Amino acid sequence: MTIEHHDLAHEFPHLRNRIHELKIGNNHFRRLFDEYHELTNDIEHMEAEVDPVATRTEEQAKIRRVHLKDELYQMLCG
Repeated sequence: MTIEHHDLAHEFPHLRNRIHELKIGNNHFRRLFDEYHELTNDIEHMEAEVDPVATRTEEQAKIRRVHLKDELYQMLCG
């Protein structure tokens, strides 16, 4: 199975500069950014079955990631 990469640079390549600005200038953004990337790493391990978990656990992690991505996107465009 191919693992898709969901880091913000892949998700929003046109916003790379803005991502960098907020990472260094906004503590709330940085905290959410770090949480998003940690969760993405965890999900990639789940998908690769490095860290096998129940399907429900993986789905809940993906839902949390979508919510984080939405919040980060709002901050990037707001």
